[in-house]
Amino acid sequence: MSEKPTKHTKVLIIGSGPAGYTAAVYAARAMLKPMLVAGMQPGGQLTITTDVENYPGFADVIQGPWLMEQMREQAKAVGTDLVEDHIQSVNLKSKPFEALGDGGQKYTADSIIISTGAQARWLNIESEEKFKGFGVSACATCDGFFFKDKTVAVVGGGNAAVEEAMFLTKFASKVQLIHRRNELRAEKLLQKKLMENKKIEIIWDSVVEEVIGDEEPKNVKGLKIKNTKTNEMSELKIDGLFIAIGHDPATSLFKDQLEMDNTGYLITKSDSTETNVPGVYAAGDVKDKIFRQAVTAAGMGCMAALEAEKYLASN
Repeated sequence: MSEKPTKHTKVLIIGSGPAGYTAAVYAARAMLKPMLVAGMQPGGQLTITTDVENYPGFADVIQGPWLMEQMREQAKAVGTDLVEDHIQSVNLKSKPFEALGDGGQKYTADSIIISTGAQARWLNIESEEKFKGFGVSACATCDGFFFKDKTVAVVGGGNAAVEEAMFLTKFASKVQLIHRRNELRAEKLLQKKLMENKKIEIIWDSVVEEVIGDEEPKNVKGLKIKNTKTNEMSELKIDGLFIAIGHDPATSLFKDQLEMDNTGYLITKSDSTETNVPGVYAAGDVKDKIFRQAVTAAGMGCMAALEAEKYLASN
């Protein structure tokens, strides 16, 4: 089989989603002719989010997949080379940088913007998959509003779970926090606030076995939970389930090449998207475990493109 000719670009954007597409728009408008490799889930986490109410500029509720489609079309319209491929390895020590696609396509680039994002960890049970976006969510700030005066459950025991549970009390009439152990991992101050909140009930030593709901229209009605000490099964009546057991950034590609924190998030310089390798930038959830919003990811995508432009001009 003859080798495919190497594709070279000044700016290679790895990963799509708000960060990648925004970086592409800015880089293309700077006449850098960027190439964006979309990855396994083009559009990222927003493609599994249905109603989006917090993205600036839209008075009416919009759909996550639609917003990503629009960003993609915009990136294309201004001159981005959009590639359907998945990068399986990179070499950041070579100049120009090298990347290899799944099908053997080789890419070289003078600068790289990493926007591979993160994935929420899920419980990985069949019924959860079935009701994703129909009452099962991994983002309270995205979807909490839809559960006004309803009963919701949160699964988890760390800071994220406690924060999500507290946030949900703004809308829900009752929040049940389900944790598989008998103590939380969250910071003590957060735990204290949680315990003081009258709307929150903690269900200890328990795991979710099944999400129960209606088929038409699809919505969540309750949960089957199992006590980890007694193996006893019980049912909870709830309207929504929030999974808060953490996120995993998609950074395995950059292991031993870029600085990461102990949970795998890429580390960038202060007020910058620059990694420890000059010419390589990280934008969005791949480096941000605090805010994780579409609008902050888009903002970082813009920063990365501007920084890459400056880097290319001075080199």
